[in-house]
Order: sequence, then structure tokens, then C-alpha cells
Amino acid sequence: MSYTALVLHGGGGPATVGPIASHLAGTFDVIAPTHPGWNDTAPVDGDTIQALAARYLDDLTSRGVRDALIVGSSIGGWIAAEIAILDAARDKADRVIGQLVLIDTVGADVPGHPLRDVSALTPRQLAEFAWADPDRGFTDPATLTPERLATIRGNMTALALYAGGSHTNDPQLLARLAAVSLPTLVIWGDADRMVTVDYGRAVASAVPNSTFVIIENAGHLPHLEQPQSTFDALDEFVALTPGR
Repeated sequence: MSYTALVLHGGGGPATVGPIASHLAGTFDVIAPTHPGWNDTAPVDGDTIQALAARYLDDLTSRGVRDALIVGSSIGGWIAAEIAILDAARDKADRVIGQLVLIDTVGADVPGHPLRDVSALTPRQLAEFAWADPDRGFTDPATLTPERLATIRGNMTALALYAGGSHTNDPQLLARLAAVSLPTLVIWGDADRMVTVDYGRAVASAVPNSTFVIIENAGHLPHLEQPQSTFDALDEFVALTPGR
């Protein structure tokens, strides 16, 4: 039997989750969409995280998917969490999600741990906060083509639209995650200064059936900085489901 994995990117765009999609492609039918507004696509007027999550869930349902693996990074994790919450509200026989993976996700309101406002950061500051090794994460804008710069600006505009103007929160998200009973893996880079490890612990604690894994020497995108450690944790989690 072939299983489906839905891989959802964060603010940096689809390329940031390309390694995850490639890694899972050996054992899953991978769907890795580009959110509306990213990579020069047209945004949807008035779109929200919840509305986008509902469309992705409807798409999985229309495909006849069962026991899907949902993996979301950063704002993609927020979307993935909303998909899981929506699926949990369905009758058990109609649910399509089997496992949930949240990687340095955003969206929750954790007192004492505010999210960084990406729109207020220079490219160098973004690398400093998001990467354990900022030199790996920093690209001098002066070295990029006008087309690439325009794409990056468009991605940041889309991120701001979905996040409500900056990286804002849903004050009810942690409470609503209590409805998600499916096996959940929460992966966090130990050097993430966009959303701290303690923020990640709070997210994991909100999900009843969750496992929290810290990836050492990694920031906001552990699958890019420490892919092997991240994939080891992912593979071990996936193997917990019989038949996979």
C-alpha cells in the first residue's frame, strides 16, 4: 500500500523543504505544494492559515487519501497543525491524517516567548537568528539577480499577509491542539532564535500524543543544517506506524 506525505514549506518558500520531500519520496507519494503568493504565484484575496489548511485537507480527501503523514516547517507547521485540528473534528471513519510532524513551527502564543518579526530583520540578522551557523544561512542580496530579489520580496509579502502583518500568533492555537490525538513529532533546532526551544516544548506539551526531539547545532531549519539527524528522527517516528 502506498501512503501519502504532505510537506508544507515555511516563509522561505518550497526550496526550504525540498530535502524533506526528496527524503520521503522513497517511501511515500509526496505532495509538496507552493502556498499561494510564494514563488511568484498569485495570492488568494483574504486568505488565512485556516482557510488554506481547509483546502489542503479537502484536496487530500478528494484524492481518497488515508493515514497521511503531514510535515510542516515554520509557518508550514502552523498550517499542518490546523489541518490536524480540522481532521480531528471529523468522524473517525472520515479522517485522513495518520501522523503529524511539526518542525520549528510558529503560530502559537507562548507567554514569555514572542516570535521574531521577520519583516523587521535585515538579511544578516535573519541568518543570525535562524541559523546555528549564520554564514551558511546568509546570502548577500547584492549577489542576487533582480528576479530572485523580487521573488524573495514576494515571499515575504505573502508571509506577512498570512501571519497578519508580521509573525503574529493565534492565542487559541495551543488550546485547540489538545484535540489532536494522532501521533505527533515536534522537531526543534537547539539554536533557533526565531522560536526558542522552550517555545517548542510548549507546542509539544499542547499535543497529547507527542514526542519532542531537539536537533543539536541547528537553527530554525534543522533539516537544512543537520539533515541526517533530522531525517533519523523523522524515520524513527514514521516507522512507529505499522505497515510503513
